[in-house]
Amino acid sequence: MPAVVLVGTQWGDEGKGKIIDYLSAQADVVVRYQGGNNAGHTVWVDGRQFKLRLIPSGILYPGTVCVIGHGVVIDPRVLVEEMDYLAGQGVDLAGLRISPAAHLIMPYHIRIDEADEDRKGANKIGTTRRGIGPAYMDKFARVGLRVVDLLEKDEFERRLEAVLAEKNALLERVYGLPGFTLREIADEYLALAERIRPYVANTVEIIGEAVEKGKNVLFEGAQGTLLDIDFGTYPYVTASHPIAGGACIGAGVGPTRIDRVIGVVKAYTSRVGEGPFPTELKGATGDWIREAGHEYGTVTGRPRRVGWLDLVMVRYSARVSGLTDLAVTRLDTLAGLQKLRVAVAYRDRETGEVVREFPVGLRALARMEPVYEELEGWGEEIARATRYEELPAAARRYVELIEAETGVPVAVLGIGYERHQAIHRRDLFVARTRA
Repeated sequence: MPAVVLVGTQWGDEGKGKIIDYLSAQADVVVRYQGGNNAGHTVWVDGRQFKLRLIPSGILYPGTVCVIGHGVVIDPRVLVEEMDYLAGQGVDLAGLRISPAAHLIMPYHIRIDEADEDRKGANKIGTTRRGIGPAYMDKFARVGLRVVDLLEKDEFERRLEAVLAEKNALLERVYGLPGFTLREIADEYLALAERIRPYVANTVEIIGEAVEKGKNVLFEGAQGTLLDIDFGTYPYVTASHPIAGGACIGAGVGPTRIDRVIGVVKAYTSRVGEGPFPTELKGATGDWIREAGHEYGTVTGRPRRVGWLDLVMVRYSARVSGLTDLAVTRLDTLAGLQKLRVAVAYRDRETGEVVREFPVGLRALARMEPVYEELEGWGEEIARATRYEELPAAARRYVELIEAETGVPVAVLGIGYERHQAIHRRDLFVARTRA
């Protein structure tokens, strides 16, 4: 089954980078289909850490084609910076392909994002202030600039001049901030265009041909299901579709071509930004998990909020994306805790009703308190295990509870940061040998 979509089942930061890297060993093509440089994937290889923001994690495997699809919003400055960073680490960029239809993040998007968050004060969304939301707003307002525009100097300057008239008026009259001149943006961005130009290609055809030939194609999402613009905890969401359906839209592949959908589940729950968080831990246990799991943003460095595993949320994600498999990460982080709690349902504080469905709306979610199942923890480290049977009985019971409550089998277990620290339980790709 060669076409696989990988999604986050929580609020992002589930450890997707490790699982993508693990699966990329068998992938011919890896496709990033949405989001921007507001999300990152961290990958460890032989003690070396790689922090990726836009370029698919498969780039660490020579010979793999790595596509930035048209559903991604690209800050050219960040992309070139990331290209230089990887090249400096000895990574071959020959397989990189960039969609000409991907929209650009412009300097005015970032300034508007920052100003809008500041203006909202206590009602802020908690964005990363990197211009992602404003760039998607322009995309749907049909005034966005795309990579294909950037490659044509006259067209780029013509369209930029028209957009700047509107953006400068907004910045100056609404936010009281300075605007931009045409030249200060155009000169920088046209120079960046020459760095990007060699990698721009018809990615829809590249992906389509790979799928038709039966090659292994992995579609990677950023963020997680609960940050989806439609299905997440609105308005504390991102501006795109991290769910499996987003791969079809953001990569240009039909749903009949998708064979498997893998949901990545962190063994506990974390999130950044604002909004209700039913299983959040604010005391010593939460601090312990945060430090043990190094729960700080890959891109922002912000400390993440942490809590017990919420299987109401994971069941919801399984339904929304049609999950066929789960990959559970950070199981090793929980080693040492004597007792573990897992939310299997919610209780409405106002009515006392117990529900197993994830509610719609912040007010409904804020009323929910978790109904926990308590399990014994395991004291011993598990990072050296190579087979499922080698895990402590308590760790296996934890995994089996996840399967029982979600109805989805766990195919991969992440038990450490390194790519080899994973337990394989089920084949996800057609086996092949790399040249």
